[in-house]
This record gives sequence, structure tokens and C-alpha cells, in this order.
Amino acid sequence: MSNAVMESKPSVPDEIPTFTATLIIRRFDPDVDTEPRWQDFDVELHGTDRVLDALHKIKWEQDGSLTFRRSCAHGVCGSDAMRINGRNRLACKTLIKDLDISQPIYVEAIKGLPLEKDLVVDMEPFFDSFKSVNPFLMAGGLPKDGKERKQSPVERARFDDTTKCILCAACTSSCPVFWTDGQYFGPAAIVNAHRFIFDSRDENAQVRLDILNDKEGVWRCRTTFNCTDACPRGIQVTQAIAEVKQAILRGKP
Repeated sequence: MSNAVMESKPSVPDEIPTFTATLIIRRFDPDVDTEPRWQDFDVELHGTDRVLDALHKIKWEQDGSLTFRRSCAHGVCGSDAMRINGRNRLACKTLIKDLDISQPIYVEAIKGLPLEKDLVVDMEPFFDSFKSVNPFLMAGGLPKDGKERKQSPVERARFDDTTKCILCAACTSSCPVFWTDGQYFGPAAIVNAHRFIFDSRDENAQVRLDILNDKEGVWRCRTTFNCTDACPRGIQVTQAIAEVKQAILRGKP
């Protein structure tokens, strides 16, 4: 009896289905355009593709001049925040199949920050607000044992939510107050102030509370919840702003 083993022919997987989606992108080239304009693109995509994949296909296969920011493509760097169908989202986290592909998908730059080109805005005003709230641990002297600043799990949990911020500006650029008032600190700056105001290891919470107790600080918030809805990390932004307001009124965290 033969000991030969018959090799089975490997099965060929079914071809992944594709579909065509139309993206209408708000374009602006400062060297050519006086005003932004809309341009549409038809793109063949797979069900697993994200808006970022669609933008890549357009840039690589149709129009190399299309300009946008991206880096990690996994929702961590926050560089590809943009308005997709009128809502602030990360392009790398927005699946095409979760949108209504029977209708065009509208893509434009986030609002409230100076437009540089296509989907790219000048982030400097955003980072200026962030830096103005002292977003770093402020503690004097060395730890008691000279090794570390100890903190209980309960103390750490107090500000855990606001440690998740990736500085994408999705929350700040979704805020109607920020759109109309370029001096407002904005939700992201307040979130990052909250992260240290309620940190038990920090010794200068009052400094940040004084900074935010300003006509352009937390009192400009109108509690529309746009920021909470826009945050790709699920941070309860509006709640954090309310907690900073309460700390100001109490005179302590």
C-alpha cells in the first residue's frame, strides 16, 4: 500500500468585493485660489477602507496635489482630524461603510483655525492655548523618599479620563464659541489643564484655575456638547470643563 500523501490544492479565497464612493473635497491652494472650492472624486474602495484610505487613493492615483496630514493611521497621533459629512472625526478611524455611500461624502478642513491648503490648517493658535495652561506637572522639591511621587489608584482615577487627549483639535474646532472668538482657550486646553488641576502630585492647581478664571476661559463655554461628541477618544470634555468651573467657585480642586 502506498505511503504517498495526496496534497490538496489550496483553495482560492473569494475576491474581496469593492464599491465606488464619491468624495467631495473642499480644496484650497493659496497660490492659485482666492476662495476654497469643492471638487469631487470617484474612488473604488473595499468594505474595510477608511476615509484616510480613500484620500490616499485619490492622492496616489488621481491628484497628487491633494494635501492633508496623517501619521500613525491608528487613531493615536490625531493629525488627520477633519470634517467628514459635517462632523469632526479622524479620517483614520472613520470607516467608509459606516457612512451612507449612496450619497457623496463631504470632506473639509476643521473650522476655526487658519486654512493653509486643502485639508491642512495652521495649528499654532491651538497649541498656543494648550501651552498657556501649563500642561505639565508643577511640583516643588524632591519626593519624600527621594525616589517617586506616590499616588493611590483612587487619586489616579480622578483625572484618568483627561489623560487620553491626543491634541487632535477635533473638540476645540467643533466649538461654536471658538469659531467666533479667536481668544477663547477652547476645550482641549481646558481638558489638559484639568488633567493637572486634579493630579494629587501637582502643587500649582491654583495657578491654572486663575488662568482659566478669565473672560476667555471656562466661562465662555456654552455647554453645547459639540466637543464631547467630536472627541475620538471618548473623553467627557463637557464634564471636565464643568469640573474646572466648580473648582474655581470652590477655590480649590
